[in-house]
Amino acid sequence: MPSTRPPNYYAILGLSSTASTNQIRDAYKRAALKTHPDRVAADAPDRAERTRKFQLVNDAYYTLSDPIRRREYDEQRKIFGVGADYVPPSSASSSWGGSAASGGSGGMPGGFDNTSDPFAEADAGAGGTGTSPAGQAFSWAWNFFTKQNQSNNDNGRAQQDREQTQNEQFADVFEEMLREEGMAEPDGTNRPTNKFWSLLGGISGAALGFIVANVPGLLAGVVAGNRLGAIRDAKGKSVYAVFQELPQDDKARLLTQLAAKVFSHTVGI
Repeated sequence: MPSTRPPNYYAILGLSSTASTNQIRDAYKRAALKTHPDRVAADAPDRAERTRKFQLVNDAYYTLSDPIRRREYDEQRKIFGVGADYVPPSSASSSWGGSAASGGSGGMPGGFDNTSDPFAEADAGAGGTGTSPAGQAFSWAWNFFTKQNQSNNDNGRAQQDREQTQNEQFADVFEEMLREEGMAEPDGTNRPTNKFWSLLGGISGAALGFIVANVPGLLAGVVAGNRLGAIRDAKGKSVYAVFQELPQDDKARLLTQLAAKVFSHTVGI
């Protein structure tokens, strides 16, 4: 059992403790797109911070999406005397850049409100570092529900298991969002549709390189087009498998485009 108090996972997802299962899933989609580290370049100065927030968002969804884990978590909050329940604003900007009901823009750049930071509070509750004694990212949820003791011997395996679960969670909602947008086949394979390839072709710069009538632009377009063609030739892959193979710049553009398409009316991007 972890000796630290549990983080406020409801606040991390911008929810009240009475949120429904569907509200929790929708909130996770918004939060995951907001914090995903691949929204920025690999060497971006804020990538480490985004990675940590993405980890906490996944911890929150892992905990609250399962009724049994959610009940145990709520019991731990009571035992540790966690403060008053988080109430999402009805009209002011929330921690995800808009009202909890209708969205909008506001708060800190990137959509985070500076009046209350549940991410910082989560790390403060873990001792202020957000890392375990073995140097890995600390997870109250993973430690508690898997009964990991975070010793040096088992910490590496625990971290791998946690990252795999995190990846599967995001893959699940990523493919769902693309199915809803007509960019993934609805037959269970989640293979990319022509609409997906059209979007990806545009953001990869393949089309732009030929439109810009200069040699550097032309060469960039050829390289991007060939690279994208090689990925497309790998038959049978899901949209998430294709996403993982994309160059970092294309990943960032695709996530930004997805956020714009899916949440343009509900969350600031």
